[in-house]
Amino acid sequence: MGLFNKLDLALTSTIDWEMTPEYTFGTFESWGGIERVRSKTERIYYFFIDNWGDTPKLCLMERGIKHARVVAEILAPEDLVNKCANTQGKVALFERSFAIDDALKKWLIEHVVETDDDSKVIPLVSKEDERLGPSGLPGKNDPVPDIELVNLPEEFSELSEEDVVALVKKYNFYDFERNKQGRFNSYLVDNGDDMTVSDRVTGLTWQREGHDIMSLRMMRNEIEKANREKFAGYSDWRLPSMEEAMTLMEPAANEKDQHTHLCFSAQQPFIFVAASRNPGGYWFVDYKHGRAFWASGTIPGGFGRLCRRDTGK
Repeated sequence: MGLFNKLDLALTSTIDWEMTPEYTFGTFESWGGIERVRSKTERIYYFFIDNWGDTPKLCLMERGIKHARVVAEILAPEDLVNKCANTQGKVALFERSFAIDDALKKWLIEHVVETDDDSKVIPLVSKEDERLGPSGLPGKNDPVPDIELVNLPEEFSELSEEDVVALVKKYNFYDFERNKQGRFNSYLVDNGDDMTVSDRVTGLTWQREGHDIMSLRMMRNEIEKANREKFAGYSDWRLPSMEEAMTLMEPAANEKDQHTHLCFSAQQPFIFVAASRNPGGYWFVDYKHGRAFWASGTIPGGFGRLCRRDTGK
């Protein structure tokens, strides 16, 4: 099949036509749910509508236990995609990934899945994208220009929507929904270990990569493991606060389609932050779509990019 050939995926791969975004938690993240997947190497593929941007898109998702990545956009007829998105009705801000309808399924089978024609398949992730190259940043011992230091909250917090709007405006963070003209000017340097970079403005050290999608409970276990094993030589790694995570946000998406510096991996598109939502839910920072958002505890989870305070700064 042209679809899997173009994406360099195993020819034994198949499309799960029954899988939808809302079913993934029970299948891949919880102990119960619809179906128990026992192998960490097992991958399934399903189509869905991504309606986070200005216009809805038809995409192909690769899913596994604690693993999620969008591997391709499918150039389907706009009228079919729009009709599918429009039938979803009024949804919350964090519910913008939709299951496909029967009309799209029929079109996909005829024009994408059961044909050698791969012209409608646009790969979004390549093996080259998954590897971190040189950061392109100054070294940690290079001269630093005059910088105004910024002290940010780092404790766990409970934030309302009004609180998030206020902090975005206070620090002039870019946020697609709250402050499109914003920009926080970090000054990142390469620590020379191929794993971390530091921001001279905030005094924070960051993982260049991070942790795959998982529940908040599992993420806390990963943090404990990173500290126990002294990742990059340190044992004080933690989730960033909302303010800290927003400092990495760039107004324009980079070549990896992320609103961050290119030195960071694209495999952590939205990350947990140390903040719950008032009156309920959890806050995340989304570098794929350039904004903070909240979600209930029933979503599949989040990715992680840990930070620490650079006391040697």
